[in-house]
Amino acid sequence: MEEQRKNRLPKQYKRVMIVRFTALSDVAMTVPVVYSVCDAYPDTKFVMVTRHVASTLFVNKPANLDVEGVNLDEEFTGLTGLYKLYKYLKAEYNPEVVIDLHDDAKTRLFGMFFKMGGAKLKKINTGNSEKRALTRRNNKRMLPLISTRERYREVFYRAGFAFNETFSSLFGETKPEPSIFAEISAAKQVGERWIAIAPFAKHKEKIYPIHLMKKVLDEVVSWQGVKVFLFGRGEAEQKVLDEWAKEYENVTSLATKRYGFPAELSLLSYCDVMVSMDSANMHLASLVCLPVVSVWGATHPYCGFMGWHQDPRNAVQINVLCRPCSVLGDKPCRYNDTFCLSGISPTLIVARIKDVIER
Repeated sequence: MEEQRKNRLPKQYKRVMIVRFTALSDVAMTVPVVYSVCDAYPDTKFVMVTRHVASTLFVNKPANLDVEGVNLDEEFTGLTGLYKLYKYLKAEYNPEVVIDLHDDAKTRLFGMFFKMGGAKLKKINTGNSEKRALTRRNNKRMLPLISTRERYREVFYRAGFAFNETFSSLFGETKPEPSIFAEISAAKQVGERWIAIAPFAKHKEKIYPIHLMKKVLDEVVSWQGVKVFLFGRGEAEQKVLDEWAKEYENVTSLATKRYGFPAELSLLSYCDVMVSMDSANMHLASLVCLPVVSVWGATHPYCGFMGWHQDPRNAVQINVLCRPCSVLGDKPCRYNDTFCLSGISPTLIVARIKDVIER
């Protein structure tokens, strides 16, 4: 009987591959889960396979975690590219189990190669049917779904890894040295308040109107001892943020140059609050325990993408019957006015910022 019971116990894998190719926000959400499972199983070798741009996000990673940043757009394109990647990773790591944290066409095919090669395959339950019920046009089921992080964690459970959340921050209990972000700013002075603002997102249905965000900036820069850091990427974003930075002495734009995740995350760890859309910046700030005043439009926290350990009271949103209209914010507004965003008063966002700073 004892022998039968042992045979039913999950196998303890010693070589584990984790796959999440896109997007940056989703990769950022894997960090608390991946670091915690690595901490709980120090004798198991884990490898995280993701896109190259996201690979440098894994700051101060556990000793038993390797990160492989791959270029799926050039070096490993199409079916032959994925097979080439499989052959390389099979030879390099020979995983016993593959944890698919995405379950899209690429990762399904990628996982199939490993399964045919003898590895076990465990895939995320994306909860697409529940998400469709939450975002459909009529008869919405307005109930909060489990978070994406919990969905990540559940995959590991099914692979036999039971663990508690031990992740606290990318920098642990201490602050990184200010020298890491010296190229961006001098060290924070006593009495200063640092505010980060990330006004953009991948989809316009998630972006608070720029002219209204400028009113938020105009207010916070007038506060005594405040320094503002603007986060963004791309030529159009850089143009807006650089213009804002030129207008005020106490505003710095990080859009002009890529300083790298170690420097930018170190800077964020010294900030007092970030203002962000439902975007990757919210999740990056969460990894250094920075409170985020998040602004929500076409999407909704109920979809399961709230920042790690973020206070729901800091989510700024208004109730309109059409929200949420999509999970990712990638569908055009059917009314062509995105009132879910334009209807939010800048004074409401400013008030939330004050609440966080003074709390």
